Amino acid sequence: MSTPKNQTNNIVITGAASGLGKALALQLAKPGVSICVADLNESDGLKVVEQLTQKGCDAWFYRCDITADSDVDGLVTEINSRWSKVDRLINNAGVATAGALEFEDMEQWQWVMNINVLGMVRMTRALVPLIGSPASIINIASQAGITPIQFMGSYNAGKAAVVSFSETMHLELASKGIHVSVACPSFFPTNLDKSLRSKQPGIDKLVSKMLTKSDINADQVAQIIIQQADAQRFMIVTHKQGKTAYTLKRLMPTMRYLNMIKKKTKHFGRIRESK
Repeated sequence: MSTPKNQTNNIVITGAASGLGKALALQLAKPGVSICVADLNESDGLKVVEQLTQKGCDAWFYRCDITADSDVDGLVTEINSRWSKVDRLINNAGVATAGALEFEDMEQWQWVMNINVLGMVRMTRALVPLIGSPASIINIASQAGITPIQFMGSYNAGKAAVVSFSETMHLELASKGIHVSVACPSFFPTNLDKSLRSKQPGIDKLVSKMLTKSDINADQVAQIIIQQADAQRFMIVTHKQGKTAYTLKRLMPTMRYLNMIKKKTKHFGRIRESK
């Protein structure tokens, strides 16, 4: 079913077939809204479309690999056939990597950067010409991008790049009437561990443990992100402990902060010892 060309609230969400992307889609779904669920997983994506439709939302699925120019070009063509413009782009699709430096080979670094960073750049470059004014872009980074911890070098670096890219776009696209926000959620129960790549024994258990320790879930994280993006915030830190850590990092002398983190994460050394 095509959406009328005069649709005024058209939203594209990458990685919307599960996890935070799905939660964001459900948070935004209501009558008068049209949402493109862009994801590789067609089966789960169609299930999300059904849930969105039940909420009165016009929703449709498009299979899109954000690392492939042809897929992104195809998405742009489909959007042009359905909508007159895009009102909100949420760059959510991403994967996870972990491991000490000696376990993270260059293939792993290139894999995560291609998806988490270059995939976001590719989507933004392709869709900005379609975005109206006023409009918004929400880029999903991570707490790892602002307060990194050891054994996640490639993931931390990629998410830090997302934060920097988002700040640049916030400045660059302001004149076009596009507000850019970046969300930095900490760990919470999701399916991120399913995409985890690591060659280091024991890391998968550590990541799964951190995902389940959160005191808020994907729906709550999604609600915070949407509320703060709508309030025109740039940096959105969703977890209380994350806010504390980010504040301390900004206010404390650098070496004092780093020494504090080394002490707090000293037990991580057992992971390397157990290999």
